[in-house]
Amino acid sequence: MCRLVVATRNRGKLAEIRELLSRLDVTVEALDDYPGAPEPRETGATFRENAVIKAVAAASFTREVAVADDSGLVVDALGGAPGVMSARYGGDGASDQNKYERLLAQMAGIPDAERSARFVCVIAVASPDGPVSSAEGVVEGMIARAPRGTGGFGYDPVFLIPELSMTFGELPSAVKNTMSHRARALAGAEPLILEALSRWNSRRRADS
Repeated sequence: MCRLVVATRNRGKLAEIRELLSRLDVTVEALDDYPGAPEPRETGATFRENAVIKAVAAASFTREVAVADDSGLVVDALGGAPGVMSARYGGDGASDQNKYERLLAQMAGIPDAERSARFVCVIAVASPDGPVSSAEGVVEGMIARAPRGTGGFGYDPVFLIPELSMTFGELPSAVKNTMSHRARALAGAEPLILEALSRWNSRRRADS
C-alpha cells in the first residue's frame, strides 16, 4: 500500500484529514512517525505559501509524498485577521480557548450584519522529486457571540453556519466533514495526491 505523510503534529487536524482520506487506498502517516522530522517556520504571506513550505520539507525528509494543510479564519470586520496567523493568534502556547476568546473580545460590539467570516484551507501536495501542487477550500459563515459546542478544534466553537444555526463545534464530525473548508480542499487535492503517488512510486520501482 502507498504511504502518504501528513505534515502536521496537530492531532485534531490529523484526525480530520485521516477521516477525509479514508476512502483512498493509502497508509496515512504523520510527522510523529518520523523521528527528527523538521517543522519549518511558516514564513509565507499566504495560506498556499505556508502549505508548500511544510509539504516540501516533509517530502524531502521522509522521501514520501507529503500533504500539508495551511488554514485559518478570515474575519472581515478585523481586516482579514487572524488569517495566516490563526494558529499563533494570542502568542506562542496560546490554547484554542485563548485564541477564540481573544477573537470574541475583539468582536465585542460588532453587529451581526458585520460578523461575516470564512475558513480558508489550502492543501499542498509535494513529492520528494520536486513537483508541488495545491487545492483550496473555503466555507462561509459568521462569528458567533459566544462559544457553542465542544466538537472540532481551533475556532470551531465560534464559527457559525447561519443556514444551520449551528457552529462547527456543535456539528457532528460526519456533517462537518461534508462541508468544511478542509473537506473541500481535500476533495480538490485528491486527484493531485493520486497522481503524485502514482508518479513517485513508478519512479521508485524504476530506480530499484
